[in-house]
Amino acid sequence: MRKRKSIWSFMMVMAITALLVAGCSNNTKTGTDDSNDGKTPENESSTLTIAMGTDIVSFDIHNHNNTSTEAVHDNMFNYLFKKDAKGEIHPELVDTFKQIDDLTVEMKLKEGVTFHNGDPLTSEDVKFTLERVATDDTLKEYPNYKQIKEVQIVDDLTFKVVTHAPEPSLFHRLSRLGSGMLPSKYINEKGWDHFLENPVGTGPYHFKEWVRDDRIVMTPFENYYEGKVEEWDEVVFRVIPENSTRVSELLTGGVDIAVNVPPADWDRVNDNDGTSIVQETSNRTIMLILRSTEGYPTSDVRVRQALDYAIDNKAITENVLKGGGVPTRTRVGPGNFGHNPDLHDTYNYDVDKAKELLKEAGYEDGFEMTLHAPKGRYLQDAEITEMIAGMLAAVNVKVNIEFMEWSNFVEMRSAKKNKDAYLLGLGNSMFDGAYSVDWYRAERFAGETDYKNDEIEALLNESANNMDPASREKQIQKIEEIAAEEVPHIMLHQEKINIGVSDRISFDPNPDEMIYVPTIKKK
Repeated sequence: MRKRKSIWSFMMVMAITALLVAGCSNNTKTGTDDSNDGKTPENESSTLTIAMGTDIVSFDIHNHNNTSTEAVHDNMFNYLFKKDAKGEIHPELVDTFKQIDDLTVEMKLKEGVTFHNGDPLTSEDVKFTLERVATDDTLKEYPNYKQIKEVQIVDDLTFKVVTHAPEPSLFHRLSRLGSGMLPSKYINEKGWDHFLENPVGTGPYHFKEWVRDDRIVMTPFENYYEGKVEEWDEVVFRVIPENSTRVSELLTGGVDIAVNVPPADWDRVNDNDGTSIVQETSNRTIMLILRSTEGYPTSDVRVRQALDYAIDNKAITENVLKGGGVPTRTRVGPGNFGHNPDLHDTYNYDVDKAKELLKEAGYEDGFEMTLHAPKGRYLQDAEITEMIAGMLAAVNVKVNIEFMEWSNFVEMRSAKKNKDAYLLGLGNSMFDGAYSVDWYRAERFAGETDYKNDEIEALLNESANNMDPASREKQIQKIEEIAAEEVPHIMLHQEKINIGVSDRISFDPNPDEMIYVPTIKKK
């Protein structure tokens, strides 16, 4: 009996010792173990957490033009072509391709690509995807794909894309979210509503859950055609609208990446042990979209010009953004086809000129207007909006600001219930100016802005089918010049990307603002 008691006591002591050791190990701060030389321990969390300012709009990849939504989708869906960090277009899902004539390109898909539900990617899916976005005029991406007439299936992997007319931007378009492949069999069998709740793509990560206004969770796709991504076992996109909360979560290790860190917090993030700010010039321009609808003061070009002259763009970029933006009079920024350098890094500001124009237009005593603006979507968007209101007050224009949650803001625009003006940031991940200047097309924004210029309409139509790059570039630049003079949109600045990053990861932001997880590595 004594022997058994001795063995039992020994076993109890060993068990308690093991628990104590485990407890001490679990409470040890990551990366401080001297035996590991400061390296990340192998059992450290393989969850990557990214804090966004707004939730995604939808899992309908063809029915939004929202960059932060695409930044999430980019990890679940593949395009036929894709741009690299230098802006050069390369095949992604396409293996080989050849131009048959000005209207037809024949392409062959890579072998072995499957959707997350196991269905193989075939030419049927390409036809289903491209013809949907090219024919359904209710979709946000329709204007960018209506140039496609049809997709002709040759065999399971080979197909032809046929356009209505010569299309100089076809490969740019096929590198955009409208060419994100949809599973035709899955959608036809389960229905569109089922797909939106259980989205399926071909990308490196597949859908796990979406808790609206809280988080989107993804896990690696085991059968990804380029091989399973081993770096992260789970990716969480957390929705944290408040800047201060996003920054606090980064500083305390709650998130690994925090987007849109305001200038006031840059030093705080850089001085913190374990975090830093990374920056890149975005391809996004912040602007005011004005109504040219009859009955609105802004229907008068002199009023639009006056508002432009009343706004000091440089004061915004220097004081509110602390250098986090470049004043501009064009949306087609450097690196984009059709960029007009004469309209970049410049702006109009002349209060006396603004007052003179308002007097000519019959508004010497000013007027009252509504300005809609999202809050938390863009860098310092609320502060920018308030500063603009103050600047316009100096020329007797009273601005009633209506701040809106992003989802409500999107719904307002979709329903065309916008009043005098709204603040918006627009990128261009196609990096082709044709995509940007198409925002001046009258038919596209009837009932929303109602701006129309006959010369712009003619140039848009001519450039759309112009296969000569040199003359097409001049046509796009001419559109920019006319718009800069007539001011249907008041250009404010080209935004800079300011992202807070944990030192445990390696992440370099891209001008297109995509957050492509397979490129994010542990240190």
